[in-house]
Amino acid sequence: MNGETAATQTPTDHDGHASNDRPDPVADHLPREGNGPLTGQVVVDFSRVLAGPYSTMMLADLGATVIKVEGPNGDDTRHWSPPVRDEDATYYLSINRNKYDIVLDFTDADDLEVAKKLAARADIIVENFKPGGLKKFGLDYDSVTETNPEVIFASVTGFGAHNGLPGYDLLVQAMSGFMSVTGSPDGSPYRAGVAVFDVITGLHTTIGIMAAIQHKTRTGEGQLVETNLMSSAMSGLANQSGAYAAAGVTPTRMGNAHPSLYPYQPMATKDGEIIVAAANDGQFAALAKALGRPDWAEDERFAKAKTRNAHRDELEPELLEALAHHTAQEWFEKLTAVGLPCAPINSISQGVERARDLGLDPIVETGQGERVIPTIRNPIRLAKSEVSYDLAPPELGADSDRVRVWIDGL
Repeated sequence: MNGETAATQTPTDHDGHASNDRPDPVADHLPREGNGPLTGQVVVDFSRVLAGPYSTMMLADLGATVIKVEGPNGDDTRHWSPPVRDEDATYYLSINRNKYDIVLDFTDADDLEVAKKLAARADIIVENFKPGGLKKFGLDYDSVTETNPEVIFASVTGFGAHNGLPGYDLLVQAMSGFMSVTGSPDGSPYRAGVAVFDVITGLHTTIGIMAAIQHKTRTGEGQLVETNLMSSAMSGLANQSGAYAAAGVTPTRMGNAHPSLYPYQPMATKDGEIIVAAANDGQFAALAKALGRPDWAEDERFAKAKTRNAHRDELEPELLEALAHHTAQEWFEKLTAVGLPCAPINSISQGVERARDLGLDPIVETGQGERVIPTIRNPIRLAKSEVSYDLAPPELGADSDRVRVWIDGL
């Protein structure tokens, strides 16, 4: 969702420790644990809700010192409940770990001055105000670069820097065409069960920032990084938007079926459904054998993907008849045993537990002392540096005093 000084990286010696040429007041006042690759980078987070905070959490997990700036009423997601953990909305907790928090009212002259000082010291700024929303406060890219020309300034909008449409993920799911390919062919269009384009835009923003860091390392130059939900949707629709771009084909809703692969969908068994996937002709032949129908792989209607798609209405009743002989769990075990892709359809809790069973350790405790919050593990594993979980999602304004002490001491 889209909401409404030259900064330099701390010099380090060859061991990665702060150089004596420039003491690091961030480490003194706003310490981070671990040896993440972004250690020493100061990120000022003027964003709220999902796309921006998701990006800054990724940066924080990788070691950056992220200072989350909130208005007096706090990030909108603090109030998006249920569900809650104690008094905290789990929506907020899910995307704000590893950050320090300060409350600033930009309409207050003193608070605005603090915000400008933060912007002047930042290595990276992330914001998702409406286009032009920060200009009146002197916190837009052009204004900030007057005193901080080396800053990497990431601006996230709903529909681009020159379009003021409200940037809600649901609007983008509708306007991008995503909902037109989601749901039953005979039913209503459906949104995804998560704000998918907010998340994708957050990831695209992080990628853009990483690229800008590399550029800055080579040239010393900062730059503006722009992302928007609509463009991320166009990219994230991948083969669906690509079908229109490359072939002029407008995809339509197919329920759980795939436009190019068959079978590749949930299918009924003796007691429930299981995902059956045949992503190539070899897998289909192996599936046919496992289901006791090796003749399908010799049938000219079914042997190849193109003809299999054309004759899926003829093949499906035979598939369902074969699958009806065993339960979903029995088929999962049988098909997995011969290396065929398949999956049970789990609830979220079952999915998390399945990830645990697979040794992926999906839940990590974030924070220390009295405030420790279970969160979902960052999916990135780095062999030479660690992802950190040292700071729990902060309470509103929890670090206002220490951030002010740090910034006033610069």
